Amino acid sequence: MRGREEENSPDAPISIYEVHAGSWRKVPEEENRSLSYREAADELAEYLVDAGFTHVEFLPIMEHPFYASWGYQTLGYFAPTSRYGTPQDFMHLIDHLHQRGVGVILDWVPSHFPADGYGLSYFDGTYLYEHALPDRRYHPEWKSYVFNLARNEVRSFLLSSAVFWLDRYHIDGLRVDAVSSMLYLDYARGAGEWTPNTYGGRENLEAIGFLRKVNDTVHANFPDVLVIAEEATSWPGVTSPTATGGLGFDLKWNMGWMHDTLDYFTLDPILRKYRLDLLTFSIWYAFSERYVLPLSHDEVVHEKSSLIGKMPGDEWRKRANLRLLYGYMFTHPGKKLLFMGGEFGQWSEWSHDAGLERHLLQYSPHQGILQWVTDLNRLYRREPALHERDADPEGFEWVDFSDVDKSIVSYLRRGRSADDVVLVACNCTPVPRYNYRVGVPFGGFWEEVLNSDAVEYGGSGVGNLGGVEAEQVPAHGRPWSLPLTLPPLAVVILAPEGA
Repeated sequence: MRGREEENSPDAPISIYEVHAGSWRKVPEEENRSLSYREAADELAEYLVDAGFTHVEFLPIMEHPFYASWGYQTLGYFAPTSRYGTPQDFMHLIDHLHQRGVGVILDWVPSHFPADGYGLSYFDGTYLYEHALPDRRYHPEWKSYVFNLARNEVRSFLLSSAVFWLDRYHIDGLRVDAVSSMLYLDYARGAGEWTPNTYGGRENLEAIGFLRKVNDTVHANFPDVLVIAEEATSWPGVTSPTATGGLGFDLKWNMGWMHDTLDYFTLDPILRKYRLDLLTFSIWYAFSERYVLPLSHDEVVHEKSSLIGKMPGDEWRKRANLRLLYGYMFTHPGKKLLFMGGEFGQWSEWSHDAGLERHLLQYSPHQGILQWVTDLNRLYRREPALHERDADPEGFEWVDFSDVDKSIVSYLRRGRSADDVVLVACNCTPVPRYNYRVGVPFGGFWEEVLNSDAVEYGGSGVGNLGGVEAEQVPAHGRPWSLPLTLPPLAVVILAPEGA
């Protein structure tokens, strides 16, 4: 836990590997059972360190009756699920991850609970934990009950749960699930199916007060812990301090970025010139909150296909598109989150009943995708320009987003030091571009630090032979420019030599 304040800082590189503990690895020789907490400790920690991730986020580990709920139907708010071992075994897993320098984030679900009769519902014969009002008691989308956050006892129960995991298990962060469903009284409800608040609005005043209380309490007692909101609307001030009227979260999932980005990358490259706005719009609001860019479990289930399966084209183009997507993600402002299996291009949609398709790592194309993610993580962590000013508009600068016909965008990322500059150019079509001029702020040799089309990543090997000397030819409003080679369906990342 030493060093957590620096590792969880808003200026720090945060790259999260999202994991479902029951399906990260199965043991097929033993009836396809899951690894125990202790069995997973060494292997998971080694894997995360090798791949360069800074944090692991577990889908809800709190006890839950229905395995296929992935933990989101939580009942045991003070107990890790016994499916994989004892509380001491889970402590061992966390301690081992900490020893290897990996932070641990848990999904926490204070928004609703399952309606099972053996759980919290109708606990003492009355509506104890849930609302008495029918239109506030039942969640129509999830068929579960909603906590009555107007009751002091219920707020205390949930607040104690949050503090318990941070205090007793030394968790480094909580990701609060389904915050949007808590903020709005009409969430998933039609006209006539909800009751306004005392002011006639749809805002859930009790939930707003509760979330602020959670964040204030956590930050007062554990100032170096992250609290992250899964919030999908334009609610203002999610990551603003409670003292200024915000909700007080440290980070918020950027669901708009995720939807637009995946919508863009699923397009045939022929059509991308018509929707380049999907790739560029997120910068308009990228600094309104402190964001996480999530490619989460929600995007690879329920017949949505795997990430690589969403990509258009033949197998080579699918892999190239996936590498391009990851390169764009890791150079875009915001912390990073990637669900397990995406790091090596798993073909199958995620199933909680099956382990990851690790056999794919026998093949060089999938080894290349994993190596690309690993190298992106390493560059992201060592290059201040890629993480230091994530929430600062001065940390990002468009070079050109107007070349819609070629579907090429280029931009600069900047750190606090004038020397910390990175140039990113994304070619979103399978047509290589030669002598493609991109403006830069100063001269000298610009080193090609990463190229997603490199042979070691499974690409075709088109590139800039290590770098390009800037020429005093004005372009894009800048006095110098680089005549770049842009590989097909690829991103190239350059930095001034010696910077």
